[in-house]
Order: sequence, then C-alpha cells, then structure tokens
Amino acid sequence: MVELNNSKRSKFFALFIQLLILISIIIFSIETIPDLNPHTRKVLHYIDLIIVIIFTIEYILRIYLARHKLRFVFSLLGLIDLMAILPFYISIGVDLRALRALRFLSIFRIFKLIRYNRAIHHFVRAIRSAKEEILLFIFVTLILIFFSAVGIYYFEHEAQPEYFSSVFESLWWAVITLTTVGYGDVYPITVGGRVFTFFILMIGLGIIAIPTAIISSALTKSMDRKVEK
Repeated sequence: MVELNNSKRSKFFALFIQLLILISIIIFSIETIPDLNPHTRKVLHYIDLIIVIIFTIEYILRIYLARHKLRFVFSLLGLIDLMAILPFYISIGVDLRALRALRFLSIFRIFKLIRYNRAIHHFVRAIRSAKEEILLFIFVTLILIFFSAVGIYYFEHEAQPEYFSSVFESLWWAVITLTTVGYGDVYPITVGGRVFTFFILMIGLGIIAIPTAIISSALTKSMDRKVEK
C-alpha cells in the first residue's frame, strides 16, 4: 500500500497523501496572513500537527520496509520525506525568531508529490535520461555568460565604470541579457556595446529554446516507453 503500484489501496493511499500535502501547503500560506485570528491560527496548528504525525508514520514505515535502510534515508526522496517533518519537530522549544525560518523549510512537503504523481515520475525520468545533454547545455551556457561579461566589460567599462567596474560586476548584465529578461537597470550606451548586446540577445533566444527541446524530446521518449509496456 505504501509503495505506488496499481492496487486500489496503493492508489487511495497516494491520493490521500497528496491531499494532505496540498492541505499543508494551504495552511502554510494562510499562516502568513498578518492579522489572522488567534483561534483560526490555533485550529490550523492542530491540523498541521495531525498531518505531521501522518507524514511521520509514513516515513517510519518506509524506513522499516526499505531493504537498504541507510540508502533510503540518504536518498533524494528519503531526504524530502525527512525535511517535510523535521522543521515541525525542531520548532518545538525554539524562539519565535528562528521559528519563521524553520516554517519556511516546511515548503519541502510539496516535493513529496514527486513520489505519488505519475506525471511527475515521467518528468523525473525524462530529466534523468537527458542529464548528459542538460549538463552539457549548462556548461556551454556558463561559458557564454562569462564570455558575455568579458565582452561587455571591455565595451562599456570606460563609459560606465559604476556599472561595469569589473568582469564580476558585468556578470549580472550577462545573465539578464542571455536569459532575455533585460530588467533595464544596466544597459550599454556605446555603439560597440549595443552591437555586442544585439548578438548576445540573439544567442540568448537560442539558449532558451535548447533546454525546452531537450526535455520535450526526453518526455516523448518516456511516454513512448510507457505505451510499449
């Protein structure tokens, strides 16, 4: 029942846990309301307590059923399960200033959906199958960002020393330009800098399209394997 499979009990358990995850995220969001009624906050706290207890039982069951217990504990899903409950227990006896930071960590509960949602499973498998292409893309992107930072530094350093005082300061411009975000807080004013920016923007448009194509292709292959099975 605990492991996701085609049995009715397993499907019901998966839906039940997903519902609890969504409820806990809603509670987390509601608790950020500044003028929330104390009674409402107390009710939400008790609901959250019940959810944490259920998540704790689930976590203990998974450790008990795991063939390699330590491997499960330190696996990605095992760490996500732990982070979903750990902030609540640590917050007991902690002062209010630290409590806010710990409550933020409870957002990790949303990652528990990875275990129970089949669509997310397909996405994770697609990412794994295309990890080499994605790592290559990230490596090439980092090189282009550094190249862009160096280029704009030499074009704009003398004209705008306050914004392009070094290659490191120029990295911010390189990132927002290659990602085509362009906040407008830093922009070139020289002719050379503007021409250079034009080419960087063209490269940036291509960079955005590459990971989309890689992941789409991997997802298609993952769905094809599912149909074949």
